[in-house]
Amino acid sequence: MTNPPLTGIISYPVTPFDPVTGEVDLAALRRLTGDLVDAGSHAVAPLGSTGESAYLGEAEWDAVCETTLQTVAGRVPTVVGVSHWSTEGTIRRARVAARHGATAIMVLPQVYWKLTEAELVRHYTAVAAATDLPMMLYNNPGTSGVDLEPEAVVSLAREVPNLTMVKESSGDVTRFRAIRELSDGALSVYNGNNPVALEAFRSGAAGWCTAAPCLVPRQVLELHAAATGGERERADALLAELLPFLRFIVGHGLPRAVKAGLAIQGRGVGLPRPPLLPLPDEETERLGEILRPLGSRPPADGAAASAAGSAV
Repeated sequence: MTNPPLTGIISYPVTPFDPVTGEVDLAALRRLTGDLVDAGSHAVAPLGSTGESAYLGEAEWDAVCETTLQTVAGRVPTVVGVSHWSTEGTIRRARVAARHGATAIMVLPQVYWKLTEAELVRHYTAVAAATDLPMMLYNNPGTSGVDLEPEAVVSLAREVPNLTMVKESSGDVTRFRAIRELSDGALSVYNGNNPVALEAFRSGAAGWCTAAPCLVPRQVLELHAAATGGERERADALLAELLPFLRFIVGHGLPRAVKAGLAIQGRGVGLPRPPLLPLPDEETERLGEILRPLGSRPPADGAAASAAGSAV
């Protein structure tokens, strides 16, 4: 199967909740999704761990999926996280994503019992067979408790033809090149660990899966442009500027940190859903201090020229 056109910055929206009722706020989701596309994201990926998909009821999950894909409206590719505790639930979500026009699906081995190799193969094979969509395997040992190393990933991909992409979030940058080499280039690899973004691009990552564009899209896109355009010194400087922010949102949990940041920016999307708690006041104040200089930096010459041209 040919890889879909997924490269660059793949932006992950949070799922907004009404601050009074706690219900999914679809109007706020439309605004946030629209902002991500308008800012220049190369793809949008709803319903990952950033989107609190594990805490959504099935009707809510369906509504978030449909609303996000309708808002994107084919302007950029979409990767829908369809993970569920059961194979049956994952298949159901994959079919919903396909019905609403997703470009690809992403599957995390979201398990209670640690799965054997045979169980992983059966799970991914069954989900892959449920649709014609390309699949992205999501390796995130921090949230799933399962760490699929390059050899295991490539072995699994040989059993599942639809599996053409890997989102690697372990933070081990040697895996990007290893997966590509072991698969003879058949697997595209995407970085899911924010602080190693630049190292990942330099190690052959096809894209960066990140919630950071919810708050600082311009800086993230500039880093990607510099990294892929051979501007080594500029890329290093941009990463140094972004690192405190990237480390903060990862260290404090993406849903709570991104939602706190959106509130700071006057774009509130409600609180995380229990059992998650909102970011404490002291940490929120610190996040505001980190965001302040990022928000005040003028756009790069290219971005300024583009904005000027679109205003004519």
